[in-house]
Amino acid sequence: MSLNLSSQANSSHRSRNDAGSLVDDFVDSPVDTLRLPEMFNDGKSVMPCRKGFLPSRGSLFVDVESDRMFLKELMEEAKDVVEKVENEFSQDGSKGKKKPHREDVNLDSGRSNKQSSVYTESTVSPEMFDTVLLNSQSVTDLQKALQNETNKNLQQNGQLKGSIGGKKGRRNVVDLRTLLTLCAQAVAADDRRSANELLKQIKQHSDPTGDGMQRLANYFVDGLEARLAGSGTQSYNPVVTKPTSAANFLKAYHLFLAACPFKKLSDYFSNTTIMNLAENVARLHIIDFGILYGFQWPGLIQRLSSRSGGAPKLKITGIDLPQPGFRPAERVEETGHRLANYAKTFKVPFEFHAIAQKWDTIQIEDLKIEGGEVLVVNCFFRLRNLLDETVVVDSPRNKVLNLIRKLNPNVFILAIVNGAYSAPFFITRFREALFHYSTLFDMLETNVPREIPERRLIESEIFGWEVMNVIACEGAERIERPETYKQWQVRNKRAGFRQLPLNTAIMKTAKERFQACYHKDFVIDEDNGWLLQGWKGRTVYALSSWEPAS
Repeated sequence: MSLNLSSQANSSHRSRNDAGSLVDDFVDSPVDTLRLPEMFNDGKSVMPCRKGFLPSRGSLFVDVESDRMFLKELMEEAKDVVEKVENEFSQDGSKGKKKPHREDVNLDSGRSNKQSSVYTESTVSPEMFDTVLLNSQSVTDLQKALQNETNKNLQQNGQLKGSIGGKKGRRNVVDLRTLLTLCAQAVAADDRRSANELLKQIKQHSDPTGDGMQRLANYFVDGLEARLAGSGTQSYNPVVTKPTSAANFLKAYHLFLAACPFKKLSDYFSNTTIMNLAENVARLHIIDFGILYGFQWPGLIQRLSSRSGGAPKLKITGIDLPQPGFRPAERVEETGHRLANYAKTFKVPFEFHAIAQKWDTIQIEDLKIEGGEVLVVNCFFRLRNLLDETVVVDSPRNKVLNLIRKLNPNVFILAIVNGAYSAPFFITRFREALFHYSTLFDMLETNVPREIPERRLIESEIFGWEVMNVIACEGAERIERPETYKQWQVRNKRAGFRQLPLNTAIMKTAKERFQACYHKDFVIDEDNGWLLQGWKGRTVYALSSWEPAS
């Protein structure tokens, strides 16, 4: 086993992809080793703990008593949440709306002041991390707890609305989407008087702790305010330079995994594609553009270790943007060390090469490709952050695709955010962003109780930042530039790739398992070789695999 680390501290825009990768990205995740369901990893499960990928005790089994204590605390916390909501409604029932209690949420730390010690970084133990990441039952129980509390809250809200609202209450409902669109038009026209009046109206009805639409409006109004003031860059720079901790990333990931199937399915698609390709190979080289914490790869390493005939020699080249500060490659290097320890435990020959630099500056020789390797290029949801030809004629997006084509990989696995909100025209972009994020906020509203602190973490530190960038920033400062899967299909073919057929076994398994485990409104479909994921008929993410055309 060897570990090679290199970096280049050179970035014109320090990306917030550490947080953004959780959701749309919600993406570099350890889902392949979670046993939900078992067939996705052959009934085995090993996941990272806080100090490394395995517990210090060296055991692959979960401490049952620790697991019970965790679940007991989790369920007690959920019960406390419901009792708190009921008390607030009973105390403020005349208004039919619970008080937001903004002081309960500390966004600097990303958690509620009243949050259980289970998720307090200073008190959490490696065993507790094992419980969250190793035990499939904890995810299943969290799913059930989320749905039960969501149903109770819906019933409680319905009863209150029925007792105080009636037809009069329905007439007073504010159409926040219309107000936001009118405000965006006023901002675009630089009609400051109308824009300020509309901003005032929207703020009266938006609430970061309210329902899905109120929460969405809260972040969109922040973006409109920043654009009107011309302070877009200043508004998101403090977030860019303040990285999300691994513990906060883990908290948000755990909640997202229980709430929706997007992460599990994405990693299953990629890892199964690689396993099919590497069935009989001796040397496997994976180049991962946007590796982040590398949570996708423990499951693959584990599966390779049990391969008939023994594991191949595995080399992973982890690529990410440099982080601010004196150690721009620190996160990528730490990822490499954790994966190396994990590979050592499972006796998989392993080499890691870390690259932290602007992707469009990478040369073929930087990737240390050797003869006899089966080469896989993997990129999950991150190409959208590269500038396109509307900003730079010789765009970084095309440069990276051309680099991948020159590498001549055996397979190029691509996952994208299916979005049309990258248009240079502000009003068009605003409307498309409103459609896209309305879908995501509605998904969370349906599947996660409003009072769960980790939901606020997802909405503020991930979706909220993206919304700010889309609305308030222009030119090179706007790095949220997704395209639809049909646009990516044209772009990839133009770059010299041929799309591979969608694996029918992967598609069949995904539909059967996830439709049984998650809400009926989640969409898993296929179109023209793409595996599509979405909510209530709207496609949010898409996955595909490619090979060089010649």
